[in-house]
Amino acid sequence: MSANETETETTNTLLRRNIRATLMPGFVGTVLPDWLELRLQDGLGAVCLFGQNIVSITQVKALTDAIRAANPLAVIAIDEEGGDVTRLYFSSGSPYPGNAILGRIDDVDCTEEVGRLVGWELRKAGCTLTFAPDTDINSNPDNPVIGVRSFGTDPARVGLHSAAWVRGVQSTGVAACPKHFPGHGDTARDSHLAMPVVDVPLATLRERELVPFRAVIAAGAKTIMTSHILLPRIDPENPATLSAAVLNGLLRIELGFEGVIVSDALDMKGASGTLGIPGAAASALAAGCDLLCIGTENTAEQLDQIEAAVVVAVGAGTIDHGRLADAAGRVHRLAAGTIDELQNTTVPAAALAMSEPSFDTGRILDSFALNDYAKKWLASTPETFTVVRLDTVTNIAVGGAPWGPFAEVHANPDSDLAALWRAKLVFERAADDGSELVLPAAAPVIVIGKDNHRHPFSRDLVDALRAGRRDVLVVDMGWPSDDLRYADIATYGASRLAGRALLELLACRRAAAV
Repeated sequence: MSANETETETTNTLLRRNIRATLMPGFVGTVLPDWLELRLQDGLGAVCLFGQNIVSITQVKALTDAIRAANPLAVIAIDEEGGDVTRLYFSSGSPYPGNAILGRIDDVDCTEEVGRLVGWELRKAGCTLTFAPDTDINSNPDNPVIGVRSFGTDPARVGLHSAAWVRGVQSTGVAACPKHFPGHGDTARDSHLAMPVVDVPLATLRERELVPFRAVIAAGAKTIMTSHILLPRIDPENPATLSAAVLNGLLRIELGFEGVIVSDALDMKGASGTLGIPGAAASALAAGCDLLCIGTENTAEQLDQIEAAVVVAVGAGTIDHGRLADAAGRVHRLAAGTIDELQNTTVPAAALAMSEPSFDTGRILDSFALNDYAKKWLASTPETFTVVRLDTVTNIAVGGAPWGPFAEVHANPDSDLAALWRAKLVFERAADDGSELVLPAAAPVIVIGKDNHRHPFSRDLVDALRAGRRDVLVVDMGWPSDDLRYADIATYGASRLAGRALLELLACRRAAAV
């Protein structure tokens, strides 16, 4: 082999090694697949765990041990927000308050402690990076994908709580990943399904969306996740994930972020709807992403296609070797730094012994919004009432995790609250259920849903019930409309913990309503 051939082979080997370092696939199953183990041994930089990969802490720890055995430097990521979006508790519902409730409680020490508790649980599971906190400002109440994942609508408050959550989780050695830069709150479309557009001036972004991101950068966030939204005043052609103007211009230069830029999942339509996942991967790397979240159910063939697309982009001059080396270097430094912190940060004995965190439901109840009608209903309604559960299509980030009081009763079937609830008549309704809803005439009615105002079938059902009877109480466990028209009680979260607090309110309603 000639010297030129040897040099070319060395360059190609380094190129592919750098590409692999930037890839973070998901996979199917609860054990490490053979194809993924081989990729890890060959330098794959990261793996992302989702709800479908987790059965128990013991099982997921065995899984993460297998990942680390295949590649000790692999980043092991998870989308654990500690609220409606949960992976550790995907089968039972989250025992955490969730961001919107924390923002309403407005105790930054409490928020920092929640981040810390999540971190200790992730340590026990063997994860090193969590895609949290959600740092978006939910400035649009019709937002279908953020909502109660946000700490609120005030930029300063969202910044304070986002920074506190970052400090909490990173004090455990687990890296935080605030999201979705430069802000997904002012949208009415779900980027899993389409590309939202935020058509506001840069000055508005600086005064609103960028405020909490400045706060988390100042707090030392090790990574930041991008959003698949189009900001035409900055880049009229490319969503943020694929925009050098957004990632390099705003995030790197203006905000001074030096950590790892993580793409939101590239299987989302907002990123790959026109380019395909391989094309989106190459474009994201060229724009400035360092670590590519590929999706939830990836395969070896997909990774081959992505790697080939990036090689072609390098050959065409779209991506240079320096950009790839920079991305791979940032991922390697994140992994090495996290391992050092994990080795130097001992999990407390109390955290090791804790099966799941516990919180004062009184503070959760205080965060609920009740109108005057709800207070009167709670004070005067007899013990017997009928429940109508509204099941709507959740966004992909939340998925099918159990929610609200239904999750609490399922998770703790022997509790006094569960016994009280099982005595109620519960009707389940979904948008595709065309059958007539016939309720007992004598019993008052509680309707429980999420984001009621956003779903026509929920609005229609509530309107019809209210028109036909005077004893209907409507509960919204999502983010309600500003006028609270479809929320006599607004809980601002549908975690299992929020569900337990709602059950306590209903069980002790006379005392709570005084």
